Amino acid sequence: MKFENPVILSDYSDPDAIRYKDSYYMIASSFNHVPGVPVLKSKNLVDWKIINYVFDKLPFERYNKVCHGDGAWAPSLRYHNGLFYAIIPFPDEGIFISSCTDIEKGDWSPLWCLFEANGVIDPCPIWDGDKCYLVVGFAKSRIGFNSMLGVYEVSPDLKRKLTDYKIVFDGHYTQPTIEGPKFYKRNDYYYIMAPAGSVKTGWQVCLRSKNIYGPYEEKIVMMQGASKTNGPHQGALVDIDEEHWAFLHFQDMKAYGRVVHLQPVQWLEDWPVCGKIGDPLLPGIPYEVCDYLIDEKSDYTIPVSDEFVGKELSFIWQTPANKTGHWYDVDHGLTLYCSYFDEEAYHALNLTPNLFLTKLALYSFTIQTKCHLNLIHDGDEVGLCYMGSSYAYACITRRNNENYFQIRQGKFKQAMDEVLFEQPYSKETILFTLEYTGPDQYQFGLDDIKLPYQFTATPGRWIGGKYGIYAKGLTQGGKATFDYFRVEKKNA
Repeated sequence: MKFENPVILSDYSDPDAIRYKDSYYMIASSFNHVPGVPVLKSKNLVDWKIINYVFDKLPFERYNKVCHGDGAWAPSLRYHNGLFYAIIPFPDEGIFISSCTDIEKGDWSPLWCLFEANGVIDPCPIWDGDKCYLVVGFAKSRIGFNSMLGVYEVSPDLKRKLTDYKIVFDGHYTQPTIEGPKFYKRNDYYYIMAPAGSVKTGWQVCLRSKNIYGPYEEKIVMMQGASKTNGPHQGALVDIDEEHWAFLHFQDMKAYGRVVHLQPVQWLEDWPVCGKIGDPLLPGIPYEVCDYLIDEKSDYTIPVSDEFVGKELSFIWQTPANKTGHWYDVDHGLTLYCSYFDEEAYHALNLTPNLFLTKLALYSFTIQTKCHLNLIHDGDEVGLCYMGSSYAYACITRRNNENYFQIRQGKFKQAMDEVLFEQPYSKETILFTLEYTGPDQYQFGLDDIKLPYQFTATPGRWIGGKYGIYAKGLTQGGKATFDYFRVEKKNA
């Protein structure tokens, strides 16, 4: 039986994973989106499902507004002495930790600060005897330099920093932009797996040393080669058993974001070479189709649609800022209230916190979402959007006591979205539609009419594009209720 890469065609950036008993658990970056740091589970490393998130709210008030690209960057996941740890960098605030005893229940503790820092990113711990060390990268945009890795000594409970960092590897000459390190120990070696060469065109590096502080030998263990998988790097080295290992990594696919791939690993002369191996002295090449590494059937999937049944939101939904106030209810339908946040957010959708967004997950698809309108005040608005660094949306807006259907577009850092099309709309319900086709094109429709405006899908800030629904207004009172949100694969 074979699987195809990517194993997750969705933006689960910077994946890190561990094996615990007979299951595999993975976490990923979430940046400014909440709930934050998704937790996924698999039995075979191919089929995954979301089981919870590490936190519901970003722990700083500034994230009550949309801060594109900030927030929770590349985390690591580890298990030690009966606790699961999520080690999460906030590049402007520091390194934060959450722990839990039962990763299935997701009883994650409130985030605590291991230490404050600006520009220290991508942390990963390793416990060695009665000591614990933390390897990190550096964000040039915050700290003024990059392409180096540092190691701190920290308390084994990840509560205190015991030493400042010591630079253990300088990649400026051989491994530029090295970052995203992950610590491992096997036999007598400490290993640091780390990506270099940039997100879109880089490669995977392995460093090894018999001393935690180095010096470290270096070897490129995977690169694109003749494959179609650009920039194959940054992820998790996972032990299946003593003899069999795997590597989960991402590939930047523009509007689809950083999608997740799976590669077999062979240990050759104590180096973990990833992917398809030809000459054992050279890096591995990513498999596009590969035999299953674990003979385990699974029905795990990540849903793409939501029928809004019951009183709980699906795990697929995130908001681009902390949820403040009461602006939605879920009870056999999703009701969104036309809430006002501020003037800036009202005029530019990408600055609106109360958007429900979800990730692209199919190469080509259609979206249908049925909405019951109860817009009362001028300025009330409800719609379906595609969100990226440039974006577009279809909406019903109320003006002069009448409803109008509009198509709008906008860009990050622009203060006002542009109206492209408008017509009166008198019905009490609307079927919003979006059709996504390659290469990265989408267009909106209403009811059974497809409108002649095509848009190019773009990624966001460090993330893929997303689509979703929203309501907003200038005063309280109006609302809209969605019966369902259905995403279906579009036949070629």
